[in-house]
Amino acid sequence: MKDYDNLVDALEDLYTRGYVHDFNLKSDCLECSSLKLQLKPQDFEIKETYRFEGMSDPSDNSVIYVIESKDGIKGTLIDAYGVYAEALTPEMAAKIRSNK
Repeated sequence: MKDYDNLVDALEDLYTRGYVHDFNLKSDCLECSSLKLQLKPQDFEIKETYRFEGMSDPSDNSVIYVIESKDGIKGTLIDAYGVYAEALTPEMAAKIRSNK
């Protein structure tokens, strides 16, 4: 796993490594709107996670989840700390929290 100085550097490198899709978290799945794809917890793995902390503002904290589907679709999910803590199914919450 690499060590990145900031969120932008991480996303640029992950893109060159094939993680080109953007995922959004829904209550029971990850969604990639560009592919019209929804992935249930059993359909993807979180390969890596990277945390970034804002130097002066704690609200600048974020996490990048590096996602790969069982079908080989690669992308990222960006979470501002705590934003996704609400309204998740137990299965989705367990999948995300197990990698924080």
